[in-house]
Formats: sequence, structure tokens, C-alpha cells
Amino acid sequence: MGCTKKNSPPTPSVREVTTKHSQNGLTLNVTNNSTVANAVVEKMINTFFAVYPQLVQRFNNEAAKELTFLIDPAYNGVAAASGNSVRFSAAWLLSNPADIDVVVHEIMHVVQAYPNYNPSWLTEGIADYVRYKYGLQNAAGGWSLPPFSAAQRYTDSYRVTARFLAWLEMKVDANLVNELDKRMRLQTYNDATWKTLTGKTIDELWQMYAQNPEL
Repeated sequence: MGCTKKNSPPTPSVREVTTKHSQNGLTLNVTNNSTVANAVVEKMINTFFAVYPQLVQRFNNEAAKELTFLIDPAYNGVAAASGNSVRFSAAWLLSNPADIDVVVHEIMHVVQAYPNYNPSWLTEGIADYVRYKYGLQNAAGGWSLPPFSAAQRYTDSYRVTARFLAWLEMKVDANLVNELDKRMRLQTYNDATWKTLTGKTIDELWQMYAQNPEL
């Protein structure tokens, strides 16, 4: 699970450095196979230890306690999580050193631990909702939720879905994202879940959102 970037800067030269960090019962192993600056890596580590415990407490207290970050010059995406490991594009971090909160999106995928990736739009939407709520440097990284557009749909995923979820949390049910996350992990989520939780179908909720989308 992760993001895809449109442009791939030149592959940086390789210098592998592996470090292990432990704090409050959590362990993070970091391998930097690139020239990404130590200061950037340190911010990524600090973000993990600041945010991950909050996500575990809110969403999944059985989430992994040991994770691995790999900063990889051979990876052409932005970042992707698989199991308890997250791979980050060295080229992306070199070109976007302020985009530290990409960490928040990816560690939420570890917390999600969904048995499958469907529906992917909701999986990614929840992860971007979490980045919106818990990100430490979103503005500095040039990241924000998009304004509502009539051309959007809730299935657009990522930030569009995230904004819808944030609106639902504010206007409809403060516990809705928690319940959606839990049902995705238990594989009990289906199209009827929205009406079960809110009394309205997702299309009805989207129509309400479209009529008054202000956060």
C-alpha cells in the first residue's frame, strides 16, 4: 500500500547505514541506502515515535511494536508499506525533504493491518485522513486536503476521501472513522456499513457533504 509519484529524479548514489531506535516499548529499524541527509532521517524517526503510539492507542492496540524503514534509491514510488516494513523513495525524499509526514500515512497502513486491500479507496482515504489529523509538518511539506469540487467522488481515494471522512467525523459521527477502520480489519465492512453506522447510505452522506462541504 502506498503512493505513486509522477516524476523520478535521478537515482542517488548508495551508502548504506542501518540504525536501531527504541522508545517506550517500540523499536524502529532504519536502513538508509542513499544520500538522504541524516537530518531528514532524524525527523522521520522523531515523527514515528511521536505519532505511532497515538495511532496504536486510537485504532489498533495490537499493532506491531517493531517496524522497519528502508530508504531505497531503487524504489520509484513515493512510499509503500508491507507488513511491518515501510519503503521510502530516496529520490522523493531528496527532492522533497520537507515531506516528512509521508511517514504518518505509511505507518497508519501498518496500524490498519487489514487482511486485504479492498476497498482500496477507503484504505488510502483513512490513511490520508490520519495524515491530516496527526501530521506534524503537513504545511511545511506542501500537503493539505483539497477543496471540494463537484467533479469529485468519495471513491477518488487519498485526500479526497480523507476530506470526506474528516467532514463526516465533524458533522455526522465523531466515532465513524474508528468504526470503519475496525470493520475493515475484521473484514465485516460492506456497502451497508454506512447505513448501519449512520442511518444513511454513503451516497446520501456524499450528497449531504456536497451541499455543505465546509470543514
